[in-house]
Amino acid sequence: MRFTKPAWVMHKDSAMRGDEKRVSIFSCHVHPDGSRIATGGLDAKVRIWSTKPILNHASELSGRPPKSLSTLTMHTGPVLVVRWAHSGRWLASGSDDEIVMIWDLDPTARGKVWGSDEVNVEGWKPLKRLVGHESDVTDVAWSPGDRYLASVGLDSAVLIWCGFTLERLRKIDQHQGFVKGVCWDPVGEFLATGSDDRSVRIWRTTDWELEAEVKKPFDHSPGTFFRRLSWSPDGAHITASNATNNDGYVFIAAVIARNSWTSEISLVGHENTVEVAAYNPHIFLRDPSQPVTAPNICSVVALGADDRAVSVWQTKAPRPLIVAKDVFERQIMDLSWSRDGLTLYAVSSDGTMAVFSFDMSELEGIAPDSAQEQYLKRFGFIPPPLPEGFSHQIPPDAAKAQANNRITPPPSPRAQSQEFGTATPATVRNGGEQINTLIAKRKPKKRIQPTFAGSLSGNVPSSSANGINSIPSSKPVSSIGPPRAFQDVPSSNSVPISVPPTSALALSVSQPFGETSNGFGLGLHTGETEDFSMDVDGEVQISSLDTFGQNGKGKRKAGDDADDRIGAKPRTLGGDRVRENVPVRPITSRGAAAMSIPALLAEGSGVAGRLEPPQLVTYLKANVEGSEDIFEGRNAEGDDPHEVIFVSGKQTQWLDYLPSPILALAATSTFCAVAMQDGSLNVYSHTGRRLMPALSLGVPCHALAGSKTMLMALTVSGMLYVWDVRKQTAKFAPTSISPLLTASPNLTIVSVAVRPNGAPIIQFSDGVTYSYDPMLLAWTKLSEPWWSEGSDAWQGRQRTNTLTATRGPVAIIEGAISERMAVDSSRAEKVRPAWWGAALTLGHLESKLHAAKALDSPQEYKQALLLYAKRIADEGFRAKAEELVKELFGPVYWRPNRDDGWCPTTLGMSKRDLLKEVLNIFVRSKTLAKLGQDWQEIMKKSQSGE
Repeated sequence: MRFTKPAWVMHKDSAMRGDEKRVSIFSCHVHPDGSRIATGGLDAKVRIWSTKPILNHASELSGRPPKSLSTLTMHTGPVLVVRWAHSGRWLASGSDDEIVMIWDLDPTARGKVWGSDEVNVEGWKPLKRLVGHESDVTDVAWSPGDRYLASVGLDSAVLIWCGFTLERLRKIDQHQGFVKGVCWDPVGEFLATGSDDRSVRIWRTTDWELEAEVKKPFDHSPGTFFRRLSWSPDGAHITASNATNNDGYVFIAAVIARNSWTSEISLVGHENTVEVAAYNPHIFLRDPSQPVTAPNICSVVALGADDRAVSVWQTKAPRPLIVAKDVFERQIMDLSWSRDGLTLYAVSSDGTMAVFSFDMSELEGIAPDSAQEQYLKRFGFIPPPLPEGFSHQIPPDAAKAQANNRITPPPSPRAQSQEFGTATPATVRNGGEQINTLIAKRKPKKRIQPTFAGSLSGNVPSSSANGINSIPSSKPVSSIGPPRAFQDVPSSNSVPISVPPTSALALSVSQPFGETSNGFGLGLHTGETEDFSMDVDGEVQISSLDTFGQNGKGKRKAGDDADDRIGAKPRTLGGDRVRENVPVRPITSRGAAAMSIPALLAEGSGVAGRLEPPQLVTYLKANVEGSEDIFEGRNAEGDDPHEVIFVSGKQTQWLDYLPSPILALAATSTFCAVAMQDGSLNVYSHTGRRLMPALSLGVPCHALAGSKTMLMALTVSGMLYVWDVRKQTAKFAPTSISPLLTASPNLTIVSVAVRPNGAPIIQFSDGVTYSYDPMLLAWTKLSEPWWSEGSDAWQGRQRTNTLTATRGPVAIIEGAISERMAVDSSRAEKVRPAWWGAALTLGHLESKLHAAKALDSPQEYKQALLLYAKRIADEGFRAKAEELVKELFGPVYWRPNRDDGWCPTTLGMSKRDLLKEVLNIFVRSKTLAKLGQDWQEIMKKSQSGE
């Protein structure tokens, strides 16, 4: 994932012209073709920006295309919401001025913005003001196919408008509080609204009556600026913001199930109210090789909250994919996904925008648009007929005229019978309303038409970076889609392959992805450029459209298009090869051989059959520590060689071919390692050089882990190895974990890891976590569920705002034990001895001190030490206190370089500095105050040399 915050995306305070003070941005929405994004802000303006300079650094530096495309200034109050129509032809905005404004592209409206120094590169005219709300308009939404437009506001009303004639069809006023969120069912059957009356209501689109009211998760929801909710692309769930659990003490997003309209699932983790939810527009397949059925479908949803954090969840996983904390200085106001599902935009009331750009490998299982369309048909819902004579599709004769005349601006929806390219008013037959549409004709511009291997029926609107062009369906087309459409997300109308049937969906997600010249340019192909006709690096094809004047000034030459696509690149091993996405599938053909090796070699070792090698799959990856680089492994199912690839910014940096299938990968900031089925281990630098000779472990790996310079391997025979790659030495002699497995025949390993100091961490299914101490030549317990039975210092019982701002390794271990073992379930019911709590708390803290030292965690060591000192002082255990003081003080007459029998530091901290803090605790206690004062005097004399 890549993250950026374009500082130039801003709404300005007009009263502070010289200082350019930022004002709040309340809403954002990406155009369906991905080339532009609209924002609405406190300055009462709608601004349209190019997305390429946001995502492509070279484009940002070159100023091509222009960053700011247009500023729309007809609103008289803060703009609270902006939403593009699905066709991309209209933009709807809602404001404090009680108006919903519909904007249409007007090629003649470019020029200087009235009353400011800004210049509009492209012009957008107000097509119609939708009047009807009696207070602020907080949210709007277009229905599937743009059949309807819904708007909601602080007048507690929900207004339904025709998406074609823009007439008001219905007013729903059953909410008892401000309505602050609205979304449509992708099937088209329902509409959902969220209100300050602490309910989400579902309305039928057939008669606009109430289908259901959901109140339970919102009983204690606080007031927020918005309650933006979102409907999953498979139609199965609504994710609603501003919900709570535990009587309002836990902030959640509620997931409401279709038909039952109950909320049994909660997305928990944000520390303040969730303000907005936004589903990724694509459905995802749990197993891409399986058909598109309900059990095989999942979704991705993003949440923005008042805790200034953004989280992204995949419904098949209990934890979020990412959590981006402190991205903004104030709360998140709106989220928007690009149509390709790979870029997430977020805006905040602090006046800034943040952008998260994902690789397809990070959002695995993304399905083509055709899969979603096919799945939604199963609901059997038949939408109402369109207004007579109207369609958002271009009629064939109009499409032909547009193709011949190369009309660039997106035309407005019009009557099928209207002549194309004229300024004739279109009369609405069923509403009596007239809509004047101004369609500009432009000089022809030569374009290479792409070829299309599949077939598309109907009139397909085509979107390029120029805007939205339409071409007749009888010719090869490159259909409407996001900027990456020709390489990234397969869909029935964006990728030059035939539309697959349901059973062949696995093939449709294996198209090459992200072949860009740098990190995440908008689909710039690194190889041949003849496979697409779009001037991808053009100025959103706005400046180059020959629309500056009738004399053709401002038209770019064809040779001027080579900016960041043709940059000189250093030669890399495999860098010129197109990266193809590989669906993750288990490989069974080699399964018997893989299982027989460990079974034979581990026999008699005490772990026979207990440890198995990882499942052999077609694709593996490991994220490099501290960067967004990826180390990939690809196993061939046939006779092709197996290979590892190091990828930086979607560009292959190097590759290597391997003689044996890949079982596991590890990647750190120092090295990359690959474990193979034949028991060998290769270690590479980030440039692809072999840092160590190929290691032969004799048997396959059960697990592989790395951290900084340390590499750890655990084999199926139970032997543990840890190496320091930089020094090319072993941390200790290979040791067996068989003594740890003898406690129970059902004991299994849950997780393995290695610390930067080389300490291994192995957690078992009974919750006990071990490390190996090379000084003691023995396994040591780092933590265990036993301490949770009575220790007051157990991490699972500590609140999140404890002494440590970030969780250390010991806290992570204890948290994992708490989650796995459910340690708190029966604690209160058991009768314990009188000294139970004190004994277990002190024992736990002493064990925690040793664990923190073993794992090289100085902050946790200090925290445990001070807690230990306080508990000793509270209990009045003088003997323990004196022993602790003497251990930290050391010899009275100790001097550096004179006595090597005592070390003055622990984990890089001075023991006597730690002692000062311990004595401060003792001095404040009732029982050990005298002891603390006496030792403070000794400390002063020691420092003065007396």
